[in-house]
Amino acid sequence: MEDRNQIAQRKRVRSSSMPYTSKIIKATALLGDTKTLLSHWDVTATAAENVQRLQSENVFGKASRSRVEDILAIFRQRFMAEESVTKALVLLVKERFPAASLDRILYFHTAKADQLLFDIVTEIFYPKQAQGLVDLDALDVQRSIHKWVEAGKTASAWSEITTLRVTQGVLAALRDFGVLQGAKNKKIAPAYLTVEAFAYIAFYLKQHQPSGAKLVELPDWKLFFLPLEGVERFLIDAHQHGLLEYHAAGTVTRLTFPTESLAEYANVLAHRVH
Repeated sequence: MEDRNQIAQRKRVRSSSMPYTSKIIKATALLGDTKTLLSHWDVTATAAENVQRLQSENVFGKASRSRVEDILAIFRQRFMAEESVTKALVLLVKERFPAASLDRILYFHTAKADQLLFDIVTEIFYPKQAQGLVDLDALDVQRSIHKWVEAGKTASAWSEITTLRVTQGVLAALRDFGVLQGAKNKKIAPAYLTVEAFAYIAFYLKQHQPSGAKLVELPDWKLFFLPLEGVERFLIDAHQHGLLEYHAAGTVTRLTFPTESLAEYANVLAHRVH
């Protein structure tokens, strides 16, 4: 049994960040289902209206009602917390934005919506990759998750079975997103990010972190195994492609974009690749 100090510690840990959830068990990357949803989404209707219509139209074919409900719940968590994101993603799908870029963007938003997924990549995989280590041991990942559970980073205690299933779900999702490769023995895949996907992510982050200097140092870039120098190279590349304006001189960094909203910028990117 936990004593009062341990309970207080768990509460303190939880209040410092989003608690880890086990939702990944019910849905991995869901790339195909996500694109199906986005292609049928009506940005002029409410979320409830869209959900009701999508269920009645049976856009997922033979999927059971409970499975459709699981997919919709995950979709809301990952892509509907911000209306601007939903509108931008709908536009990118309907404009047939290349999968090489779109899949990276969907992975980014998925990781942002799932703190566990985010922390596994940025705190476990990134340091290994930076040392040139690419082979992964699923048991090591499971042990790390178990330690986080013990540290109170979940909303409630997880059983060993739950921890195992979450580990399997995380690894499967990251394989589907292209972060990992290998069926049984997983490895960290070679880092890949298109300049268009990078520019979209930079725009999104700029809306939440106005300082260009601080934006370059955000841990979010570790999702793509980008060190500080890598982010700066991408910014220069995106600047040369006319996707943004980036100027750095000493401690002064200026980063600007040609549009005000994420959806408008998504439209710019979509038409640049066609």
